[in-house]
Amino acid sequence: KPHFTLHDGPPYANGNIHVGHAMNKISKDIIVRSKSMSGFYAPFIPGWDTHGLPIEQVLAKQGVKRKELDRAEYLKMCRDYTLSQVDKQREDFKRLGVSADWENPYVTLTPDYEAAQIRVFGEMAKKGYIYQGAKPVYWSWSSESALAEAEIEYHDL
Repeated sequence: KPHFTLHDGPPYANGNIHVGHAMNKISKDIIVRSKSMSGFYAPFIPGWDTHGLPIEQVLAKQGVKRKELDRAEYLKMCRDYTLSQVDKQREDFKRLGVSADWENPYVTLTPDYEAAQIRVFGEMAKKGYIYQGAKPVYWSWSSESALAEAEIEYHDL
């Protein structure tokens, strides 16, 4: 059968699902089911973004003092929290009736996912696609974490 791939722009694994999550997954479910019924091989592989500031902020709100902890201990806390949220969100998406390969999602903190990203980066570097340019990497000095461009807000002057 011809293939149809719909990439899952994953939610952060940092709390309960909300209406935006539901709309996102249900819309994708409708598209993938439609393609499947039209004769395409269209598996839906769900995923979760398990890195970054949104997860760190949840722990901070729970009273975790990152700077008072050993780095390895803090990273383990982040990992444990985010994996618990993956499980929780997965069950909620199943309850919504979203059809997906729920037992084999991609999770950005797993060693196989990270290794695949490094391999892709290596291939891009070999082809000359990686270079230093003028685009900044946004950094939060207070949280000591990189920020996504969508997280940056500028005050009107």
